[in-house]
Amino acid sequence: MLSFESDYTVGAHEKILNRMQEMNLVQQKGYGADVICESAKKRIREACECEEAQIHFLVGGTQTNSIVIASCLERYEGVVAAQTGHVSVHEAGAIEYTGHKVLELPGHDGKVDAGELSGFLKTFWEDGNHEHMVFPGMVYISLPTEYGTLYSLEELKKISEVCKSYDIPLYLDGARLGYGLMSKGTDVTLPDLARYCDVFYIGGTKVGALFGEAVVFTKKNMPKHFMTMVKQQGGLLAKGWLLGLQFDTLFTDNLYYEISKNAIDMAELIKSEFRKKGYEFFIDSPTNQQFFIMENEAIERLKSKVAFSLWEPYDENRTIVRFVTSWATEKEDIEELRRFL
Repeated sequence: MLSFESDYTVGAHEKILNRMQEMNLVQQKGYGADVICESAKKRIREACECEEAQIHFLVGGTQTNSIVIASCLERYEGVVAAQTGHVSVHEAGAIEYTGHKVLELPGHDGKVDAGELSGFLKTFWEDGNHEHMVFPGMVYISLPTEYGTLYSLEELKKISEVCKSYDIPLYLDGARLGYGLMSKGTDVTLPDLARYCDVFYIGGTKVGALFGEAVVFTKKNMPKHFMTMVKQQGGLLAKGWLLGLQFDTLFTDNLYYEISKNAIDMAELIKSEFRKKGYEFFIDSPTNQQFFIMENEAIERLKSKVAFSLWEPYDENRTIVRFVTSWATEKEDIEELRRFL
């Protein structure tokens, strides 16, 4: 079946698989203490233009979010996020499971507003009863957001400034970061993230890797004994070289950027096809997640031939649907989709 359900429904880029085969019987040190991981970290530091970056490789997004957030917060603190943010909606309570509350702000096309964030923090600290409340200890944003939207560089700067004024870290979820960085609608670069975020992660699972996310602490601020806390929370991979190898490959010869651009190009083709057919756009996303409003009857006809996501009801007769492209999407997939629309 033709699938636009998500960007992790196929395996990995062939360069990664080929290199895994080449290295399969080569002895490596465990737990990420190998030369391949060190090479990958060096490449990421160079790409971020951040020599002081401290980098650790984890397996998946939910694991990464829960471990990073829990390790950075004190036991009485929570993390501030948009009410539409991934940690608020689609983490199955993983953050709360670590004992930390998600403190929600309104989402604007998936984004946190710096002014509202500032007002929220100001109100908390001016409340005479704040000692009885969950302290806001970190701010969480994502690029792209759950709705495929992007923060501009100016928006990122303003949020960073608010966080600095209250001495709390800014954490950016980069599960689909490659697609955000290669969008025609962005003015944010990887070095910008290193400058304005205290910690972020570079997503591999959805951008060409079999699995894996690269956590980047940008201010020599990795929590003390971070690796030990990763292991305590079940996130330390004994064969850590498998993670390092994938990022070492992705950050060789701009592969990460090139395959991310493919997803953006294919998403633009999908937008064009839906526009030609007269479909209404729920949101004008500049990245690889595209949201359309479809009649429920049309959805029933289409889903027997194409896999896609039902996002949320729009009204009694229509539903918001999501189509996602990836590094592996081909023009032939779009041409076949055209036949069914």
